[in-house]
Amino acid sequence: MGSDRNPTDGDWFYAPAPPDMRTYRELGNFTVDGETFAVRRSDGDGSTHYDWISGPNDGYGFSTFGSTEPLSHEQRLASIRDFLAGIDPATGYLSDP
Repeated sequence: MGSDRNPTDGDWFYAPAPPDMRTYRELGNFTVDGETFAVRRSDGDGSTHYDWISGPNDGYGFSTFGSTEPLSHEQRLASIRDFLAGIDPATGYLSDP
């Protein structure tokens, strides 16, 4: 089902996501292979969020989870390179495996 705010189906209704109440620490911008990402780390769960600010799709990026220890600079660069390796150049989105 799409994101229609006024659906005709009586069993479905639009409910926006609640505001993100987590706090973040800005880690700065990282440029890898000519692409720039704004990187931030969640104070609560330790997740790291990468906003692809030079990419073709506004608001697109990725997140990493599962580590209670901050990632090293090299690990962040490797995560960005892995993400970029999966991008379909025609769409600017991750390609289907």
